[in-house]
Amino acid sequence: MELLSCPNYLLKCRICIILLLVFGTCSTLKLTAPSPSIHGTEGQPLILPIQYDVNASASGVQIIWLLERPPAPPACLLTSFNHTFIPDLEFQHKFTMHPPNASLLINSLHMSDEGNYTVKVNIQGETTMSATQKIEVSVDIRVSKPIIESEPSYGAVEYVGNLTFKCHVMKGSRVRYQWLKNGSLLPNRSTYSFSGNRSSFTISPVMKNDIGNYSCLASNYISKEESDSITPIIYYGPYDLRVISDKALKVGEVFTIANGESVRFDCSADSNPPNTCAWIQRGNNSTEIVNFGPYFKFLPERSGQKTVDYLCRAYNNITGKGEEAQFTVIITPIDPEKLIQTSSLFPLAAITGVSLFVIVSICFIFVWKKYQLHRAIQWKLQPRRPSTEYRRTPIYSGHEDAINDFGIYEFVSLPDSSAPHRVIAPGSNSLQVQDINGTIYEVIQFVPEQMQNDPQS
Repeated sequence: MELLSCPNYLLKCRICIILLLVFGTCSTLKLTAPSPSIHGTEGQPLILPIQYDVNASASGVQIIWLLERPPAPPACLLTSFNHTFIPDLEFQHKFTMHPPNASLLINSLHMSDEGNYTVKVNIQGETTMSATQKIEVSVDIRVSKPIIESEPSYGAVEYVGNLTFKCHVMKGSRVRYQWLKNGSLLPNRSTYSFSGNRSSFTISPVMKNDIGNYSCLASNYISKEESDSITPIIYYGPYDLRVISDKALKVGEVFTIANGESVRFDCSADSNPPNTCAWIQRGNNSTEIVNFGPYFKFLPERSGQKTVDYLCRAYNNITGKGEEAQFTVIITPIDPEKLIQTSSLFPLAAITGVSLFVIVSICFIFVWKKYQLHRAIQWKLQPRRPSTEYRRTPIYSGHEDAINDFGIYEFVSLPDSSAPHRVIAPGSNSLQVQDINGTIYEVIQFVPEQMQNDPQS
């Protein structure tokens, strides 16, 4: 025991090796650990848990912990026998046993403590058993808040320049980097290229949709931190140039204003940096610059015309791109606001007229159907006359059977009331005319009687 407590490092290593050789003849004992590798935090304690079971009676249990850090030889950390352990003087009581079983406690973890820890358990009794277990220990340092930078810091021109983002931490071990745009993980795109550990990436070439808030997420097994966001400068445009007015009535590219009223026109476009604008008046194959700046105030009394053509020209000094918007101003004695109100009434009047027509039509159809139903009910309820009356005075409605309509028809003419009546005598071969003085009823009555006496009828 005195030899084991000797601070001489070489002597302790020899004793550990001798113990391993003596008790290593039987290896039926199995040790278990939760994981073959454990990550610890620098400056914090760390426990290496080891479990073992002994089914037979044991007179002695010996536990030996070794630290292997090639190419250096294994270092004996401590030795325990029946729960009595010999502390190491080499490591200043840094390692202790942590019951139950054979767990090891590292009081304060440092980067120098990384390596492979081996535990050997020897059981003495009726039979001698021995087993070993290895655990790889990694020491991680909590990452500090990342710092992000962009190059070039002054920005880049769309479709021309490139942007590179770099992220680094002041503290941290085994750091993994991830990039976020507007709070979401950066997607994979053909214009993105990353470094090996993804601590930096490049956009080549930059585009307008690359504008956003970029941040870096640094993490390891024990911690993670996100950097402040950075917004790169990207120069683009001009896009979507348009001309608007505060008072004029706009229809397409034509503005209508009231006579004698001054109107302000604004020329705007999506651009970075803002455009420089020039207002140009066109007419008679000539052009004239009337103003510089984002807006132009039109004065009808100065133009002296009823129709004036203008052009707004926008130019980006950094991208070197420009765009133009043409428009026409028409001066009218009618207030454009009244035109807007009048034009807005036309659809309303049309809708109202159609609605009234539909309502009246529905009412008319309803009344007509009700009237027809009333007539049908009255006809059903009307008392019928005896059949003899119909035989005496037959009524011809014109809808009789079509077979009875075949035959020879005679036309009866009724002369003037002052002249005698003449009727063509039926059955005569010659045209004989008889003068008959009678009423219309007599003439009509005469014809059916002759037809009934005819046996061929």
